[in-house]
Amino acid sequence: MTTSISTTRIAFASFIGTAIEFYDFYIYGLAVAMVIGPVFFPNSDPAVQALNAFLTFGIAFIARPFGALLFGHFGDRIGRKATLVASLLVMGISTTLIGVLPGYEMVGWTAPLLLCLLRFGQGIGLGGEWGGAALLAAEYAPKGKRGWFGMFPQLGPPVGFLFAVGGFMLLANVLDDAQFRAWGWRVPFLASSVLVVVGLYVRLKLAETPVFLKAQQEQQTQAVRPELVEGHVVHASTSSARTDFGKMPLTEMFAHHAKPLILGALLMVVCYALFYITTVFSLSYGVSKLGIPRPQFLGMLCIAIIFMALATPLAAWAGDRFGRRPVLIVAGITALLSGFLMEPMLGSGSPLLITIFLCLELFLMGATFAPMGALLPELFPTSVRYTGAGTAYNLGGILGASLAPYIAQQLVLHGGLSWVGGYISVAAAISVTAAWLVHETRDSELA
Repeated sequence: MTTSISTTRIAFASFIGTAIEFYDFYIYGLAVAMVIGPVFFPNSDPAVQALNAFLTFGIAFIARPFGALLFGHFGDRIGRKATLVASLLVMGISTTLIGVLPGYEMVGWTAPLLLCLLRFGQGIGLGGEWGGAALLAAEYAPKGKRGWFGMFPQLGPPVGFLFAVGGFMLLANVLDDAQFRAWGWRVPFLASSVLVVVGLYVRLKLAETPVFLKAQQEQQTQAVRPELVEGHVVHASTSSARTDFGKMPLTEMFAHHAKPLILGALLMVVCYALFYITTVFSLSYGVSKLGIPRPQFLGMLCIAIIFMALATPLAAWAGDRFGRRPVLIVAGITALLSGFLMEPMLGSGSPLLITIFLCLELFLMGATFAPMGALLPELFPTSVRYTGAGTAYNLGGILGASLAPYIAQQLVLHGGLSWVGGYISVAAAISVTAAWLVHETRDSELA
């Protein structure tokens, strides 16, 4: 196998897994905005239904750091490949089961309880996915192109979202509201089982990353052969400069890498806030408050998500050319300013102005998101890279996304759209501050 074929396969494998897993994750977010409340919380008024549905949406974000820690432990101890296969299975099974879950009218309170459990399972699966996919790309990347290769798992979310929106748009055009609520919304969840089979086939064809294999072999060599350092025999396991697979990744991460963990999580806040306010909240608001037909608003989101996909390679290239920090700072400051546009543009009711606003916000999401595929793995050594990168990524989700639609719903009820725009600006300010504090990682070696 030539190097070009190998790197192409790795790029595709890191992309296809995140595309499938984020498809699974996003179809739930779209279902929350359209149908989850009436199906699973029918004995309440529409506003309470929406709030309850948004709370179930947030459960997965609480679960994601636990998934990152669980899969990160095994990914750092036994390897990236097997862990990525397992995370895809967990997500796929959870998503498919949501598609066959009975509603409240059939089994009462058991329905929302099981929904919460399966949503937690989705969070566990996705918590283990992104870190492994990012490491797969970063640890195979040629010198000087880590940002570019780290882009491929970042392309998964917009493609997954397009598939999710496209599926719901198709159903909205061929089914009436009663059919969609009765059974149509389940089809995208059931389709996940087919996509997971495709993803598993690609993942099972992979080899372990060379960076992990090298570190693992060095550790095994050091375990049986002492080194002579400055005239003294010293076992390599006592050297803190080397990768130590004998330690618990979680313990080592919190003991020695707490600062990059916290900064990495704060860097992710703006990405999550931009995406879920722009998609889940805006879809719910546009359909219920502005009276825009659901198929039309979904079509507007499809246009906007293309801008996120376009921003991803541009920001990845710029990250390799100018550094991760400058890209994140410029995009973050622009996102901060964009919060002031929410009320005049989204609140205008004009499909054209709303589409422009959605395109701007998702372009900025892509610009802040793309460099993270390289930056987060670069913040941690090999022995805790899966755990550290995945945990930082998913802790950012708790801060920026878990309650974002719920908080936005409360803000718009009590203060109006301008307050929701302020939420975006605050999230951006947090991430810009973290970008100022983090060190530049573009030229660092993965060791």
